[in-house]
Amino acid sequence: MRDVAALADVSIKTVSRVINKEKYISETISRRVNEAIQRLNYRHNLAASQLRAGVNSSAVGVILVDISNPFSAAVHRAVEDVFRETGIAVFLASTDEEADREKAAVHAFSKRRVDGFVIMPASHDQGYLLSEIAAGTHVVIIDRPPAYLNVDFVVSENRKGARLGVDHLIRHGHRRIGFIGDWPTVASSQLRLAGYEDALAAAEIERDPRIILQGFADAAAVQQATENLLAADAGITALFVAQNALCAPAMRAVFARGKRKEIAIVGFDGFDGADLIEPGLTVIAQDPTLIGRTAGELLLRRMNGENPEPTGQMLDTHLIVRGSGEIPGPFRVKDASLA
Repeated sequence: MRDVAALADVSIKTVSRVINKEKYISETISRRVNEAIQRLNYRHNLAASQLRAGVNSSAVGVILVDISNPFSAAVHRAVEDVFRETGIAVFLASTDEEADREKAAVHAFSKRRVDGFVIMPASHDQGYLLSEIAAGTHVVIIDRPPAYLNVDFVVSENRKGARLGVDHLIRHGHRRIGFIGDWPTVASSQLRLAGYEDALAAAEIERDPRIILQGFADAAAVQQATENLLAADAGITALFVAQNALCAPAMRAVFARGKRKEIAIVGFDGFDGADLIEPGLTVIAQDPTLIGRTAGELLLRRMNGENPEPTGQMLDTHLIVRGSGEIPGPFRVKDASLA
């Protein structure tokens, strides 16, 4: 704060008044102080204020894409469970796949001097976190591999899991398999599409971009796009749905066309109650609780001075058979070109 005051040519008290947005500060003075703050990359230490007030400021920040998504909720709960016994608070924010919201959350938590972050990145370059790391803040990336940043990360075997799901459909006689996926800019979506393509290539099935759909504004858009796809291509006998939030609207589209028992579906994760419908949704299952617990334990060890080198952990997925992925296709297994 002293450096900010010197650069802005004001008193330390004036800097404090500007930061705290007190009244009766002229626009000229406020602008000079804020420009100095930006030039010096200064962050007000709210934690110091909290400590002076006798408040424990030890905390970590968890930043997820969508905290209403059951996957994210399970991750958050597992991280929280890791830190509950330590007395360390867990702050939570969501980004809605917006990089600016991710950075804003990091900035907001950093002002409170959190000790570490668990981040499911919406950004495609996490290099902006280097200044946080240099300041002593620890970072663990989850769900998507880190980009331009060498830190601990915990991800599922997205590509391998997607291939397993599509292989399963091929083994049940399907060769015209549509792909319903998340935004193509999302790293996990890219990996799941690559797994889909791996399975097709292994079975000598030609990739057709016309039956690959990615990126939807909402559930209604997923359902409409899926209905349009099935109406336009009667040869599709199976769908691989590569994200849990897309599964229910994709299934509604299939059911609306009266194809409940004709079009096979495998989802990458599912939704609550997916085992109760008829047929139940066959899924490639991740373990969000294990992801959250592993990330929390990694972060806690970092905060305790352990793990000198960053580590990456790839967690297995597994197939859960419930019926929708076992609807037989028009090809016999021996015709599916599987070795």
